[in-house]
Amino acid sequence: MRRGLPVLALTTVSALLAATAACQRASPADAGAAGPVPVKVAHVPSTLFAPLYVAEAKGYFKDAGLAVELNKVKTGQDAVPLAGTGKVDAVAAGFSAGLFNAMAKGVEVKVAASMGGSTGEHPSPTTLEVSRRLADSGELARPEDLRGRKVAVAGGGGAAGGYQLAATLRQAGLTVKDVTVVNVAIPDMKNALANGGVDAAMAPAPFTTAMEADGTAKALAVPPRGTTASGLVLGSAFDGTPGAAKFLTALRRAAADLQGDGAKSEEVLAALSRATGQSVEVLRATPPYRWTPDLAPDTAELTAQQQAYATAGLLDSAPLPADRLVADSAR
Repeated sequence: MRRGLPVLALTTVSALLAATAACQRASPADAGAAGPVPVKVAHVPSTLFAPLYVAEAKGYFKDAGLAVELNKVKTGQDAVPLAGTGKVDAVAAGFSAGLFNAMAKGVEVKVAASMGGSTGEHPSPTTLEVSRRLADSGELARPEDLRGRKVAVAGGGGAAGGYQLAATLRQAGLTVKDVTVVNVAIPDMKNALANGGVDAAMAPAPFTTAMEADGTAKALAVPPRGTTASGLVLGSAFDGTPGAAKFLTALRRAAADLQGDGAKSEEVLAALSRATGQSVEVLRATPPYRWTPDLAPDTAELTAQQQAYATAGLLDSAPLPADRLVADSAR
């Protein structure tokens, strides 16, 4: 009997070690019995990322077995390194030159989804606004009149707004080098236009609606249809896991709700109001962005963004090929 005890003990230890190894190999998303899978998301509050807020408000993340924690950040550039090191799982923000430079240097993040894109229509959610005073005087009547003028862009020329500005100016035969780009935070753009600090501003919704409503600014031009400068980035530790797949499925479910008149439903407006801090009344008057139902990364736009930043001298290396940019979870 005594000889059997060590064998039993060894068998028990082996079983425990095997179970421990299995737990270590298992993705957190497989631990359904342990409760919802935690997912940390850094985001810059904007109606651009409506699928994120709608999925949270309507319980789509909960339905998928996820406990999503939304953490506000001022710029996506600040949060990208956090995703690369696994401190957050995902980042919803504009795609800056800094993002592409970080990816080229080996920061382990990939693009998993596109977010709000331009409709190309007037009124537009993202608009090149000009000072109402200059517009009424006739000094800034056309985009071509911006040559040599100061244009506010949140984050500067290397930010997502810089790409949107470049795409907008290109329609008038101009480039960002034909204007002076001034880094102005989005909430401060209205005051900068009012006090003459800048002549124009590349502003997103719903700030465009607010500055037009109070007479500070007037819409001058809009980005071409389909212009997309923002999206969702996943850290490599999260990308490819069952949790990432469930997260993206919940976002697509929300994107389906945003098609057509769904983007203006009261439930959606309430969710956006909570996320952005803007009133429902302002959001109701704001034209919505356009979201593709599958939120697939737009590789053509990712390439165009890199080319725009390269032209402006803001990339540290040659543009990356599309297959190096897109997350495994999005394929």
